Amino acid sequence: MISILNGTLIEATAGTAVIDVNGIGFELGISATTASSLAQVGSPTRLYTRMVVREDSCTLFGFATKDERTMFDKLVSVSGVGAKLALAILSSFTVPELYTLVMMEDDKGMATVPGVGKKTAQRLILELKGVFEKDRSLAGSAAPTAPLPFAPAAPAAPSAIEDATAALLSMGFTAAEVTLALDGYDGKDMRVEELLALALRRLGMES
Repeated sequence: MISILNGTLIEATAGTAVIDVNGIGFELGISATTASSLAQVGSPTRLYTRMVVREDSCTLFGFATKDERTMFDKLVSVSGVGAKLALAILSSFTVPELYTLVMMEDDKGMATVPGVGKKTAQRLILELKGVFEKDRSLAGSAAPTAPLPFAPAAPAAPSAIEDATAALLSMGFTAAEVTLALDGYDGKDMRVEELLALALRRLGMES
């Protein structure tokens, strides 16, 4: 099993990368997220890999991070989700964004991925949420802060950022668009209305 490739990037597109490792060129399928993180052609490159073997093919897929590879594994474990669809999902959302989208049960956001219809989106969220509830290692920055040992866990009031995020998602924006629109704001000393106005301007809409 090939787990990591270290070599020289000799070719790259939005969906594939070719790495020269000691004179052997390995072609890997990649997500747009990984593609955007690649160095220039000719530069040293490391990709975490997963090999998918079928009766008529043997395909390598590459990932910029271990977390993206792990998320790929969880996606293809869902019935009806193949490698191509998993890459399409990972091209639309970062790992923390996808984790948040699933935990918020945002089937509309999931359905924005090319090839994912409403029913598939709902099934994906249902199956992945059960997996994520047992394993929160992929939450990243989206993970809630755990209470201190033996401290009573009081329900936290939603922050302005959380309220603005929920409002934008309900308007039909994707998790990726919402993250971009609210980037740089922490919501401190700001009202939800102000955050929404700023976010909508970034998204090219009138507030």
